Amino acid sequence: MPMSPSLRETLLALRDRDLTLRDELQAAGTLFEGYHPRMEAVHRDNAKQLRALIAEHGWPNQHLVCEDGAEAAWLIAQHSISEPSFMRACRDLLEQQSRSGGVPFWQFAYIDDRVRSFEGKPQRFGTQVELTPEGPELCEVEDAKSLEQRQRQAGISTVAARLQAMENDPRPTPAEFAARKYAELQWRLKVGWCARVV
Repeated sequence: MPMSPSLRETLLALRDRDLTLRDELQAAGTLFEGYHPRMEAVHRDNAKQLRALIAEHGWPNQHLVCEDGAEAAWLIAQHSISEPSFMRACRDLLEQQSRSGGVPFWQFAYIDDRVRSFEGKPQRFGTQVELTPEGPELCEVEDAKSLEQRQRQAGISTVAARLQAMENDPRPTPAEFAARKYAELQWRLKVGWCARVV
């Protein structure tokens, strides 16, 4: 399929809307106070538009929308956290595209780790880190002994570099962290990432 400049521009505009709002909320100090309703609304609308574009064109890979357009599509999928089924479908498409050279493998690695973390499963590539009262910590990882090898394969930074980048971020108090984890679990149950245990 030939390159589509109009599709690329659409994806870049959706990405920019997401990042602009993120910057606005961060400047206001409200970005990390739970999942902000305005942020969720943008993420849901972007996911809706990406879903329609995929139905019409297939996954917007680098051959169709250039490198920046393909990365914008990945970012939209990575942020579609309120829609587990769609995010899982995007992960499958990104896996296929990464194997055929349509997108770099790191895009699959990031979305695979995020999906697994939301499902309560160990991640595989070490991309998911959380800030605790003791500092940044790597979320649970599968087969830690071969993690560095998988990170090299995916072309992503090491866990040490990821933790170092967050070292000076403000740490939550134990009470704030506990409240955040509880709210996160309730949200995961609400949107369908995990089933309620009775």
